[in-house]
Amino acid sequence: MNLEEAIKKSIRDVPDFPKPGILFKDITPIFYDQQLCSNIVDGFISRMDEMPDAIIGIESRGFLFGFLMANKLNIPFVLIRKSGKLPYKTLSHEYALEYGTSKIEIHEDALKPDCKVIIHDDLLATGGTAEAAACLVKKLGAKVAGFNFVVGLEFLNGKNKLINHSNNITCLVQY
Repeated sequence: MNLEEAIKKSIRDVPDFPKPGILFKDITPIFYDQQLCSNIVDGFISRMDEMPDAIIGIESRGFLFGFLMANKLNIPFVLIRKSGKLPYKTLSHEYALEYGTSKIEIHEDALKPDCKVIIHDDLLATGGTAEAAACLVKKLGAKVAGFNFVVGLEFLNGKNKLINHSNNITCLVQY
């Protein structure tokens, strides 16, 4: 069984979550299989065009594989969190949601100018949060070398928002 098949076999469909009509792709069963987790980290690393200077994880599920990748590559792991969650001085970026807005933040000293980063999250849907993360990276003078996601929901066209920041977009599984 290849990596994509193993991931799809582990993902649980949850109908009507978080609201009626949504078929939620639950990745939590992946974490019950240590070998699959290791294979996912290796899968992301093998698809990198170049070695990044840091991995950025988007709260909260982006922390899981993002940290493991950074640790294996022996490079820094940088958190992007929801507004008000980071304890030090931050830069923030507000972005549109389907209903309203949200804001994410990064520590102002998290990245050096011109460093190359991979932005990681568990799932690419509309691309709004990942695009906001890319804007934060650029505010710090760093460069987006690519994006990594375990799952991509192609029908929501999230890649269209990210292409302006990098065309290096990896989704291990597509729906």
